Amino acid sequence: MSTVDVIIPTYKPGKELFTLLDRLCEQTRLPGKIVIMNTEKDELEKLISTDELVTRYPLVELCNIAKKDFDHGKTRHEGVLRSAAEFFICMTQDAVPVDRDFIENLLAAFKDDDKLAAAYARQVPRSDCSPEELYARKFNYPVNSVRKTQKDLTKLGIKTYFCSNVAAMYRRSIYDELGGFIRKTIFNEDMIYAGGAIQKGYAVRYVPTAGVIHSHNYNCRQQFHRNFDIGVSQVEHPEVFKGLSNESEGLRMVSGTIRYLQDIHRPLRIPYYLMLVGSRYLGFKLGRAYKAIPRPLVRHMSLNKDYWN
Repeated sequence: MSTVDVIIPTYKPGKELFTLLDRLCEQTRLPGKIVIMNTEKDELEKLISTDELVTRYPLVELCNIAKKDFDHGKTRHEGVLRSAAEFFICMTQDAVPVDRDFIENLLAAFKDDDKLAAAYARQVPRSDCSPEELYARKFNYPVNSVRKTQKDLTKLGIKTYFCSNVAAMYRRSIYDELGGFIRKTIFNEDMIYAGGAIQKGYAVRYVPTAGVIHSHNYNCRQQFHRNFDIGVSQVEHPEVFKGLSNESEGLRMVSGTIRYLQDIHRPLRIPYYLMLVGSRYLGFKLGRAYKAIPRPLVRHMSLNKDYWN
């Protein structure tokens, strides 16, 4: 039987962390261990003491790091090094498995597919999800499974390399062969790895039968900062993103969202939605141009400000 561990970076987690850990401990295929890479011990202990956490959840292995040492790629990689399992799952602290078959369904994607490097889950919106975010989840996480290889690049464009560490399983042997997650990146460690794996002849699969509850109602400011960092990451990794555009796909989602808001009789949300889109686009474009912007201003516009220290 294949072994599976789970890697979860945390920072100022809320009580949803307990829901996540409860669901993982109730899976039909239990993980061998759950490695929590926690940023700032004092922040976690405002929620639960270390002793209580490991007593309540015996599968948990806790590693505390300083905030200045966190990196999207390096921290997850250090978590992977604490695992000896054949497969590992990267998750975020606010993603909750939909059911008890989450791990089982992700693992099933790798059966009889030695070239599969990673498989990522469907993201189901939370109950408080805004209508435009609800449509985005349906747009980006449809009901049909997709296996993506380099030959899909002309058809899918940048989405060929899409993979999300909100909830994604990786084959450890391929991970080690490729060198793992990049050690320093402001964002997109999952897509950078997936893109490199696909370019090396491996595949990535989207698995809609494995679901997690996860969504955010970002405001304009949050959208701007987040997409600024996305723009930076794409410029810093031309080996994956050069020559690939997501603008046509973005326009398709925007037009689809507007139609959706009209169909559900919420047209008054359209102006606000267009403001969100504008914030995303402006942030992304400025992120792409970050090298021409004074460093203090870059840091101000970035979501991950410690990256620039």
